Amino acid sequence: MENEKKVGVYICHCGLNIAGTVDVAELAKYAATLPNVVISRDYRYMCSDPGQDLIKNDIKELGLNRVVVASCSPRMHELTFRKACQSAGLNPYLYEQANIREHCSWVHADKKQGTKKAKDLVRAAVQRVCYHEPLEVKEIPVNPNTLVVGGGIAGIEAALKLANGGHKVYLVEKEPSIGGHMIQLDTTFPTLDCSECIMTPKMSEVGHHPNIELLAYSEVEEVSGSVGNFKVKVKKKARYVDEGKCIGCGICEQKCPWKVPSEFEMGLGKRVAIYIPFAQAIPNVATIDKDHCVYIQSGGKKCGACIKFCEAGAIDFDQTDQIIELEVGAIILATGYDLLDPSQIPQYGYGRYDNVITALEFERMTCAAGPSSGKIQLKDGRVPQSAAIIHCVGSRDKNYREYCSKICCMYALKHAHHLREKINADVYEMYIDMRCTGDGYEEFYERVSAEGVVFIKGKVAEVTDRAITEEEKGKLVVVAEDTLLGRLVRIPVDMVILCPAMIPRADAGEVARMFSITQKATGFFLERHAKLEPQVSAMDGIFLAGCCQCPKDIPDSVSHGRAAAAAALEIIDRGSVVTEAAIACVDKTLCHGCGICEDICEFRAAKVILKGGRMISTVNEALCKGCGVCAVACPSGAMSIKHFTRDELSTMVKALAPVENG
Repeated sequence: MENEKKVGVYICHCGLNIAGTVDVAELAKYAATLPNVVISRDYRYMCSDPGQDLIKNDIKELGLNRVVVASCSPRMHELTFRKACQSAGLNPYLYEQANIREHCSWVHADKKQGTKKAKDLVRAAVQRVCYHEPLEVKEIPVNPNTLVVGGGIAGIEAALKLANGGHKVYLVEKEPSIGGHMIQLDTTFPTLDCSECIMTPKMSEVGHHPNIELLAYSEVEEVSGSVGNFKVKVKKKARYVDEGKCIGCGICEQKCPWKVPSEFEMGLGKRVAIYIPFAQAIPNVATIDKDHCVYIQSGGKKCGACIKFCEAGAIDFDQTDQIIELEVGAIILATGYDLLDPSQIPQYGYGRYDNVITALEFERMTCAAGPSSGKIQLKDGRVPQSAAIIHCVGSRDKNYREYCSKICCMYALKHAHHLREKINADVYEMYIDMRCTGDGYEEFYERVSAEGVVFIKGKVAEVTDRAITEEEKGKLVVVAEDTLLGRLVRIPVDMVILCPAMIPRADAGEVARMFSITQKATGFFLERHAKLEPQVSAMDGIFLAGCCQCPKDIPDSVSHGRAAAAAALEIIDRGSVVTEAAIACVDKTLCHGCGICEDICEFRAAKVILKGGRMISTVNEALCKGCGVCAVACPSGAMSIKHFTRDELSTMVKALAPVENG
């Protein structure tokens, strides 16, 4: 008969992972007695080629039209067995997998109980597969352009790899120049290479690459569409300087009299209202800060020195923000990180004591191009004779951030080295654990230890200016627990350097909503799989690079940027993407157009439209992930999920909890 169900059941031993707790031979015999089952086999490794061949041969020789494999998690091998079915001519969605490893053998020690539960799971799978319907996937053409959001080292690396592969890249950076945090650094650990020397050639290559369109001083405003065909609106903010005319000569900076703290210099230096953030900026174009420009604030009645002295005629106060519409096939988010504001932890004295500074402020102080020309000095200009470096400021702390920020130990060691090398200061490092896990990192720790740095294992209680001895007068006193000595210690120093936690950017939540991706409990963006796909977000076609996913050092950020570029290239070079078939669908006869599905859909796949004179819900098949939230929320029962229909799910429940006779 045409509608006759012919089910093949295949039990995997998985070595002893399953067979150690489940009697697979008995399970196979039991499966053979179930309705519609025409063949039941057990094999040591079903995912192996011989195991898959068993399935393929039975489909062809026995005419199987349904297949059940009882093995590990579908997340591991559902695709493997679907492909095996498809290669034998069976629709891949006529396959069902029973998880008798993670859900059974791994959580039971009693073989009898394990076998009983495995029988229940197989029975449920067999009953469900009989309700499966063949589904067809669709291919969608892919726009070959890519959008990279964020111009730090991860975004730069991703953009260059894509552009060097011959593809058009739009690189959007919200600051006036690309470079991110890395360009603010003096040197990089553990080799002590000049950060600017590494970064500047990369930035220059981006600025001059024929395949990269750089949109600096710009922000993404809106994202729509789906994998292969995203539509993005970017707001290019008015610089009030014509980028085509500005030659970056710096005359306007010299003549502008209005000074404000420099963001790039972490407030240690000043900039003027018209400025180029730093000497190697890309693009090397001036930007007018409208909030501090007297000409703009006065409506053109005051100042205007920049207009007078700009020989290139680049000043243009008539500029307005522009909305640029882009069409891309893939998006890479490399939005970076922020540093925890240490003033949130008042016991460390940041913001109260002049000579308590952050590690990034110290980077600018030690940089030859920084505000003090590389001179390490106190607020009053004196050279510090002693300094304390406090690790884990807000990291590994349940009151602030529980996670490790990964890079703090190493840059703290780097700062200790510079303090010893440049001014021969006494240096004390207060740490919880020393974590030096990268290539050459442990050797750098040994090097700094040999330079005379004093390491104190323990958490700092407070930084205070209250002296209780003559030695402490006029000093900052670091009160800390020394766990190795088993007592509190008081260390008087001239300078305190704090190593604050790396945290998600302040706008991370807004970015996540805009791009329809998800966040971890930490606030960083959630990857699809922490081990196998750290560069892939939950949204098809949107990839993650760098510290927006979790704290990373420079080598890891570079690698992550390249991995994201490779993932994007995989889509672009293929030219098309295949959409998932197990997605939401609407019964138009039941839909009332209430809009609950549209409101609740995390992926923006559901949308209510006017059709045939009434409001009705529709599903964008390329956006839908088949999560089922809409089907649960739909009050009329109009929304359902293909491959997870009510018949399929209810029959599984009945099979797992059969009603006793009588």
